[in-house]
Amino acid sequence: MMKKIKYLVAVLTGIVIINACETGDQLTNPNTLSPETFFKTEAQVQSSINACYANLQTRGLYSRNYFFAMDLMGHDALGNPQLEGNKKPFSDFSFNAGSDIIQYYWESCFTGISRSNFVLDNEEKINALSESVLSQEKKNKFLGEAHFLRAYYYFLLVKRFGDLPIYRTGTIEGVARSPKSEVYALIEEDLTFAAQNLLSKSGEQPGRATKEAAYAQLGKVLLYQKKYDEALTAFNQVTGFSLEAPGNFYNNFMEETEHGVESIFEIEFDANLGTGNMWDASGDSGGTGFAESTLRGQEYGNLSWYNVYPSDNLLDSYEAGDARYGDTFYVPGSTYLTGGTATMTPENFSTSAGLRRAGWKKYQNYYKKLDEGFQSSINFRVMRYADVLLMKAECENQRAGGSQTAAIDYITQVRTRAGLTTNIATTKEAVFAAIVHERKVEFAGEQLRFDDIMRWGLASTELAGTGFQAGKSELWPIPNRETSSNPNIPASANNPGY
Repeated sequence: MMKKIKYLVAVLTGIVIINACETGDQLTNPNTLSPETFFKTEAQVQSSINACYANLQTRGLYSRNYFFAMDLMGHDALGNPQLEGNKKPFSDFSFNAGSDIIQYYWESCFTGISRSNFVLDNEEKINALSESVLSQEKKNKFLGEAHFLRAYYYFLLVKRFGDLPIYRTGTIEGVARSPKSEVYALIEEDLTFAAQNLLSKSGEQPGRATKEAAYAQLGKVLLYQKKYDEALTAFNQVTGFSLEAPGNFYNNFMEETEHGVESIFEIEFDANLGTGNMWDASGDSGGTGFAESTLRGQEYGNLSWYNVYPSDNLLDSYEAGDARYGDTFYVPGSTYLTGGTATMTPENFSTSAGLRRAGWKKYQNYYKKLDEGFQSSINFRVMRYADVLLMKAECENQRAGGSQTAAIDYITQVRTRAGLTTNIATTKEAVFAAIVHERKVEFAGEQLRFDDIMRWGLASTELAGTGFQAGKSELWPIPNRETSSNPNIPASANNPGY
């Protein structure tokens, strides 16, 4: 297994730093840290960058709440009776500005933005370091990581809240919301810088942002704005990747095969590096201490808490013979444990509401152990090459002068890996329908479905009868804690319907 990065963060007097596990650098008197006394060595610069990643591991994001909220809103997943009360509203869109999940999401992202800005505020000091201390290539790539992560956090926010306060410095003081078009402009600016300055995957430590990840994310941001030609140009820079071979689809969701040929960017987890701070207050949104695990396995596991299960609508979307079905879900008769020595029985899918048809297999540890426990070390593959292929297909299909034939070729690559043939009419409508289908079954349980149907304008029909309200449910409300503390974003100026 490849070595992972530990993001242990100390937050002191508004300045965020971390100890890099690769160097073992120990900061003995952190209360004296400041930009004037810090940023003197490569280890210190890298520490400041590591801190920017840490908020991705909070319970407000990938450690817990993010996958619940997105899978429930997209109706990939539905809640079993024991699902906690603060998560149920994301299935029927009854959440409000008092939601702790929405609050911690907002705070996790903005703390990550503040940390990224702390690095960028000190760009001059970093660039002033001598070549003997830090090469210009490394200076550029560290700054590229800060730009990439600020963009990523803002992308997570703009999809959920629309107009946002824009902060370009590490000092966050309450400012008014800017139009989402300006937020997207900042994201594009950041990702363009990152793409031009980050290292390629082949030359970078696993777990860090790369040139290819920046181009893939830039392409996605442009696609979400329907800038199809520009998006395709960015996607065409994502080279050196391939799909996992037929029969190896599940490599995308195991611990031992992280950072494989298909993986473009991952959120890192390794419980062996420490989990002692998962449940303190900082674990919700602070991104401090030892919280190197995700609860995805325990929460979704049908042999564990089984808080959610795959919806019938999702299960019924798979074609006969689609190999992804068996790698995405456990069903009665599925084998598990090392060597497939155990078999799922109908009782393994029992709930107080009756038996369920299936349980989740993606990101579960049952392939090697019976008890999920409270920690999982499986990384989230938040960008993989299959996503790029299907987004390139969408660009070709939607752009003026695009090629439906080229789009079908991209779709065919994904379907061939799944053991399926392709027979799509070369019309824009037929290709679009094929893309909608492929993304639904390829990325089931990967938190993409809701964003997809939102940007396609399909939410009202796809989520009919769920509680989704057009004109309201597209966005989350600005959390109460922000509207009560920021005079420039009063509760009266919240998103429509809240």
